[in-house]
Amino acid sequence: QVQLVESGGGLVQPGGSLRLSCAASGCTFSMRDMGWYRQAPGKGRVLVAAIRRGGSTWYADSVTGRFSISRDNAKNTLYLQMNSLKPEDTAMYYCATLRGVALDLDYLGQETQVTVSS
Repeated sequence: QVQLVESGGGLVQPGGSLRLSCAASGCTFSMRDMGWYRQAPGKGRVLVAAIRRGGSTWYADSVTGRFSISRDNAKNTLYLQMNSLKPEDTAMYYCATLRGVALDLDYLGQETQVTVSS
């Protein structure tokens, strides 16, 4: 059974940075396409960053240039470095395994809260 455990969320001021981590188990992590979703209050869940098993990355327009997704296959861990954070980045963030060319959601991990506020 796939388990994804996120950490690193918290409260940060606008313009600040946070790094989220996601520890994966129960799967061959290196063979998985991975991603980060977020869900802001009153809105739907959206994919904001993805990294394929080969290392290629994709970002939503809203985070391009500010967020960076990476992975450490030796540690079975996914990361999301978030810089220049804005209040509109406030959301619950979820790690996920993805599948297919369209990067469809496969397994969703536990949430971690990110709040950007002064």
